[in-house]
Amino acid sequence: MTPNLRVENLFADVSRESLEKLEIYHALLLKWQKAINLVSPKTLDEAWQRHFADSAQLDEVVSRESLVLADLGCGAGFPGMILAILRPELKVHLVESDDRKCQFLRTVSRETGVETIVHNSRIESVELGDMPDVVSARALAELKVLLDYSRGWVDENPALECVFMKGARAQEEIDAARRFYDFDCAVLPSKTDPAARILKLKNIRAKSRV
Repeated sequence: MTPNLRVENLFADVSRESLEKLEIYHALLLKWQKAINLVSPKTLDEAWQRHFADSAQLDEVVSRESLVLADLGCGAGFPGMILAILRPELKVHLVESDDRKCQFLRTVSRETGVETIVHNSRIESVELGDMPDVVSARALAELKVLLDYSRGWVDENPALECVFMKGARAQEEIDAARRFYDFDCAVLPSKTDPAARILKLKNIRAKSRV
């Protein structure tokens, strides 16, 4: 299925080769969704916009200097697998605890010819074997919890960036997280959902708790 014109506008700068890989990914999503609940069924008909284009906008947010990305709780691969397709120079680690979803991710990687490292693991116990430059997550947990997940990498890599896709409560989550962490945060509008926001965090430091 080819992307509709509205969604294709969001892929205007994407190569034909990458678009073909995205189409393979989409076909696999439709096929596997029949057996595994990869995405909400009510979003399946709008998958190009709700999942693919939504994730693809992070291509403009993740720094070009980044080499290693860890995508936490990636489920069906959004946004990590999309970034792996659009940014072949990125070494992408996909962290997902559900075994069947990991099988799906490995299938997408194989069928598209896009190399990723899939970790069938809980986030708390994952061992990447690499130090990420950037951590991403989409609709996974409250911001404070996401920073807790990233704490070990933050402590070892002060330059770590975090790019998190959030909903309408983004500012509320930022305020709550600041009780436990100091950070610089750019709040960016989503191109696919007027109520959504993309948070790009830098200079993250855990506050000392007495």
